[in-house]
Amino acid sequence: MTFAVLFPGQGSQFVGMGSDLFDARADLLGERADEILGWSLRDLCLDGPEEELTRTEHAQPALFALTFALWVEFADRLAYLPSAAAGHSLGEYTALAAAGVIDYDDALGVVAERGKAMAAAADLEPSGMAALIGADVELAESVEAASRAIGGRLTVANDNAPGQVVVAGGTEDLDWLEANGRELGVRRAVRLKVAGAFHSPFMGPAAERVAAAVASIEAREGRFDVYANVTATPVEPGRIRTSLAEQVVGRVRFADTLRNIAGQGIGTFVHVGPGDVTAGMAKRTVVGAEVLTVSDLTGIDAAVEALSTIDSPGGA
Repeated sequence: MTFAVLFPGQGSQFVGMGSDLFDARADLLGERADEILGWSLRDLCLDGPEEELTRTEHAQPALFALTFALWVEFADRLAYLPSAAAGHSLGEYTALAAAGVIDYDDALGVVAERGKAMAAAADLEPSGMAALIGADVELAESVEAASRAIGGRLTVANDNAPGQVVVAGGTEDLDWLEANGRELGVRRAVRLKVAGAFHSPFMGPAAERVAAAVASIEAREGRFDVYANVTATPVEPGRIRTSLAEQVVGRVRFADTLRNIAGQGIGTFVHVGPGDVTAGMAKRTVVGAEVLTVSDLTGIDAAVEALSTIDSPGGA
């Protein structure tokens, strides 16, 4: 049996995260990272304040760096590599770096620019996101169509797992959703604590900046497949730059990604990074999947032991 690794996106950050990683991986999280970012990664992650760490321009590179460092520690203990990887939104960059498709330094620089660009785009117009409780993607798409029919701009932004669909739009769109959702079949719409309408046309200016940032990075063949958010299929090196730019304004098709990975005969998923968000998505989406979580250094031993009972692709 083979396994896949999953990496979290923005929203998994918290003050104190990575407390066990900064000394263990000073090569990745010390001066090298601070020079790229222009601020102290260690100070912000360990001391906050929370409102600063939560800012899009800080949360994204912080999560990327810490998650990648945790992956390196985990990978050093593995008997064999995963067969596939996927990341939720920001986590796609971690997956690409983990597979060796892009370099860590290059990815950290692009993620820092991505965070700044998305924060700037969010500042242009009041907007946000809302989770449609209990809704499937078909219902979410019908709500989007109803919004567009009256000149609204609601967009299905994240199809995370069965019953976990998120829409994005302007503040007035979200007000309309709360007022009319029940008539449209939505049990409840819950606004998310995010800075703007991510993964929607509201992020158009950010997509342009990301496209410029990724234009110069080198993309290589990966050590294992990395599934793109926008297609839910393995991305080819020649499509990396386009895919990452499209992802800023496109739907995160994470549920389809998980199903497609499972369709390749992969029944084990390992969440690597702060929190356990992608682990929960895998459990909800792939019935019968074995799901492991590595959220800090203390979780590595248990995950490695569990994986040791799984046959490697070569039978080792």
